[in-house]
Amino acid sequence: MEVSKSLVVLGFILGLSASASDKLFIAVDTNDLNHHNLRAMDIRGEKGSKVVVALNERAALNISDHMHHEHKKCGGYFAFNSESEAKDFLNQKIQPNLRSLFVDYGINQEEVVENAINQVEAVEIEQNIRHLSSYKNRFYKSSTGVESAKWIQSKWASLLKRRSDAKVELYEHSGWPQPSVIATIKGKSDEVIVVGGHLDSIAGWFGGNHVHAPGADDNASGISTITEVIRVLANNNYVPQKTLKFMGYAAEEVGLRGSNEIARKFKADGVNVIGALQLDMTNFNGSSKDIYLISDNTNKEQNEFLATLIDSYLQIPYTYDRCGYACSDHASWHKAGFKASFPFEAAKNDMNGKIHTSKDIIEQSGGNADHAAKFAKLALAYVIELDS
Repeated sequence: MEVSKSLVVLGFILGLSASASDKLFIAVDTNDLNHHNLRAMDIRGEKGSKVVVALNERAALNISDHMHHEHKKCGGYFAFNSESEAKDFLNQKIQPNLRSLFVDYGINQEEVVENAINQVEAVEIEQNIRHLSSYKNRFYKSSTGVESAKWIQSKWASLLKRRSDAKVELYEHSGWPQPSVIATIKGKSDEVIVVGGHLDSIAGWFGGNHVHAPGADDNASGISTITEVIRVLANNNYVPQKTLKFMGYAAEEVGLRGSNEIARKFKADGVNVIGALQLDMTNFNGSSKDIYLISDNTNKEQNEFLATLIDSYLQIPYTYDRCGYACSDHASWHKAGFKASFPFEAAKNDMNGKIHTSKDIIEQSGGNADHAAKFAKLALAYVIELDS
């Protein structure tokens, strides 16, 4: 049964007041909230079209649902536990990682890339999507959200178990129980390449711990695509020159919280991330082109590199699209000053309409992972060529 828009708006506004024990502070673009009464919101800071709003978790989930239905976004805002942290983030200028300005985007690893992408198996991706979507949900505060993250750690560790240069760790967050997952293959230089996607799932905005949220496309598809990249690299005993980090981010659906925490920590620690690739929804082929490169809140030069990789190795149709403020985890890396890119499964207006519901199952994508396999090939080309 459809809930009327007026009731959604009313529920949104009534949910904005935040109790002291259940308070979040979000940085959000007012243009994304232009259907609502901004005067009813507890605004704590403003900069341009961006504001910091104090609210409770229920209201944050309302906003997540609003972002999906009204603006076709996952995430859509950055969430923080303290007002000062949110205000500092809002006022922070993007300071690029200057060492990444000299990255070589040449194409010179044709034989290695061709060998790797020819080993991508859609059935492997499909099996992992089916497993991840078998959990009742992967909500960031649920027991199955924690369990599924630990399964990803175990899966990635099993793929890398014969490598002395690799490790897979849980990245614990103090504000919620679900950990992020980071797999590292150590390189010879201090340069770091990141490939990531979020591991949590959500359905609606009530009863997040208890609802059925299979999240097959959003984002079991992205995590399973990353898993296939790790499998191919491990099977070929690929030894990187630069350090490779594969990440499954917790709590993306409630304000990009996992990726933002990690990206900010990497910036504070001076980690030399030369490129970050986001894989969030890779398996729903809803448009005339196969890959849509998100052009906003990403790096133009790296996006052009991805376009060259598609032309050189995949030879499939692609184009550019826009996604808006904080629409997925690439925005966390971009805001931290790192070069980020986000290849997406379809045009924004054609994206999978079943995400954030109990109907986000693999059958919505044809019951296979043929589309996601294209993204695994692109990610392998990205890693290998950027690593050279």
